[in-house]
Amino acid sequence: MTDKSYLDWPFFEPQHAALEAALDAWAMQHLANANHATRDRADVDDACRQLVRQLGDGGWLRHAVAGVEHGGHAHAIDTRAICLIRETLARHDGLADFAFAMQGLGAGAISLHGSADQRRRYLPRVAGGAAIAAFALSEPQAGSDVAAIQCAATADGDHYILEGEKTWISNGGIADFYVVFARTGEQPGARGISAFIVDADTPGFEIAARIDVIAPHPLARLRFNRCRIPAAQRIGAAGQGFKVAMSTLDVFRTSVAAAALGFARRALDEALAHATQRQMFGQMLSDFQLTQAKLADMATGIDAAALLTYRAAWQRDCGRKVTKEAAMAKLAATETAQQVIDAALQMFGGLGVVSEQPVERLYREIRALRIYEGATEVQQLIIARELLREAAAMKGEV
Repeated sequence: MTDKSYLDWPFFEPQHAALEAALDAWAMQHLANANHATRDRADVDDACRQLVRQLGDGGWLRHAVAGVEHGGHAHAIDTRAICLIRETLARHDGLADFAFAMQGLGAGAISLHGSADQRRRYLPRVAGGAAIAAFALSEPQAGSDVAAIQCAATADGDHYILEGEKTWISNGGIADFYVVFARTGEQPGARGISAFIVDADTPGFEIAARIDVIAPHPLARLRFNRCRIPAAQRIGAAGQGFKVAMSTLDVFRTSVAAAALGFARRALDEALAHATQRQMFGQMLSDFQLTQAKLADMATGIDAAALLTYRAAWQRDCGRKVTKEAAMAKLAATETAQQVIDAALQMFGGLGVVSEQPVERLYREIRALRIYEGATEVQQLIIARELLREAAAMKGEV
């Protein structure tokens, strides 16, 4: 039911519309019969592993890594393709979107900054769905404030010794390897952080606890206790970890907005179908002007968020800086999706809060997107900071 006319926008090229159509058809065949009712916290790990394999077998994970020689679809990651894939998967199945997104985020630092050997050893397995990746940045006292991380990596000859904890780590407990950011102390703050690849079977690494959240996903707290890793597992130069993290997030932050669009479009589809079938007081729910006004607001908000999202994706693919634009897209799309899904649930009345109804699942899925990869308030700070920087630069030119 979703209107696909946005694929005609000038942000896209013909291959993007073809990609969306192919994935939509694949998703209808492979995801339509997913038994969401069995995806409780005990089964979500297996479901996620299966989805990674399916996405790998289908060739979709090739878009999540860079380098044809390493199994990627192209030399560089196509941000618009990543966004279209996430939007389409989210519209069909939130966990499928999660599985795809974490492969890209977990391997993103290797795609962008990894050595030739690191790319050769990890990226083909990620692209094929044979290895599950994770991105380990957040800590109990360092979420949005990345520069405050305390997990430490101490040089020891040709190795590093990792000590500390990470938390809120997606794919924690099922990943085959983790990209871990730790303080190496070259300089204070953000300039003294490095990035490392830690294989799941490395001695001294353990899953300290699994974390249950509102929409079941594999999530965990990690612990490193004298975890010894080769210096060759460091990604990029020592002290460059903050740069590695931010450049990775720059690629995938816009795709969070795209996932929110997918959830919002599905909610609008469900609302339209319900409103045109539900009889109330001798007429259809859709005949009420209150309903029509709400549907109009939902559709308008989705299009506005989509324009911001695909502008940011297009600008990045053009090689432009997108810090402000990506933040605007994530803020607008996630907040709009929350409003759209809430309005859709309200139209369903009591049925909307019945467990495992589509709008009830969407209501649980969307909430985390307003927090992870930078909460709404952090996006506001980023946007304001960039505006003030631009204003100061303009004054300097005058």
